[in-house]
Amino acid sequence: MKRQTLLLLALLLSGLFPVGCLDAPESKSGGTSSSGSATNSESWPEEPTWISVWQDEFDGSMLDTTKWSFDLGGNGWGNQELQYYTDRQENARVDGEHLIIEAKKEDYSGNGYTSARLNSKETWTYGRYEIRAKLPSGRGTWPALWMLAENDVYGDAYWPDNGEIDIMEHVGYDEGVIHATVHTEAYNHIQGTQRGKSKTVSDATSAFHVYSIEWAPDEVRAYIDGTQYFSFANERLSNPSAGYAEWPFDQPFFLLMNIAVGGTWGGAQGVDDSIFPQRMEVDYVRVYQPESIVNP
Repeated sequence: MKRQTLLLLALLLSGLFPVGCLDAPESKSGGTSSSGSATNSESWPEEPTWISVWQDEFDGSMLDTTKWSFDLGGNGWGNQELQYYTDRQENARVDGEHLIIEAKKEDYSGNGYTSARLNSKETWTYGRYEIRAKLPSGRGTWPALWMLAENDVYGDAYWPDNGEIDIMEHVGYDEGVIHATVHTEAYNHIQGTQRGKSKTVSDATSAFHVYSIEWAPDEVRAYIDGTQYFSFANERLSNPSAGYAEWPFDQPFFLLMNIAVGGTWGGAQGVDDSIFPQRMEVDYVRVYQPESIVNP
């Protein structure tokens, strides 16, 4: 059975859905960083020297479809979202300098809005992930830069059992407040137990900022413009009774970038139709791993 079918079945049976996610790509390529050579804290360097293992600078005239795929559909995505995700240039394109993800107010396949959601075709286990972006504004927008597991490895449900890492989320009715969050079986928004922090960036919708995480075997750390503001420790290293429910982050994950419209969080104060179209502009996506792991 294909991965997408497994994911849909698991989510429908469990009644639990990830933030901004229902479907996921059917398959991923294993990558340099999907190697099992860095799967424990003993092999991870205390102070990594980061080297680039993957990037997209979006400096061409077309999206590189060897690096990215699209999620398509308008089924609410588990959060009562209002957009239909397409792969049209109207919703996702490269202008020679940036990737533009654009949410539009238009009737499309039974939905009142369109947008795009891109997934990286590459996957990684651990590393540093940097995305330089300028966010959309306005009530009803819900952009996200985040990560999901490649496979359904743990538990009875793909989500939240296999985890989610939110590098950046922003809801338009609370402009400038940036959120970094992790979700697991033990800690997730359905139960109200998710782990995260927020930081105010007053010009997040008018200027570019670098949103990043460092994901190591012992901890996930979130940064804005190089300043750390959130960390989540691996309880399995300190608590003998902890397991995947607390830390499923020892398997390959892929990157996602999208703008949702409305939804349980993004639409909590309604949607202002006068703001559309709205864009998220992405200058680059860069992935790093420790030199000692890549070149042992």
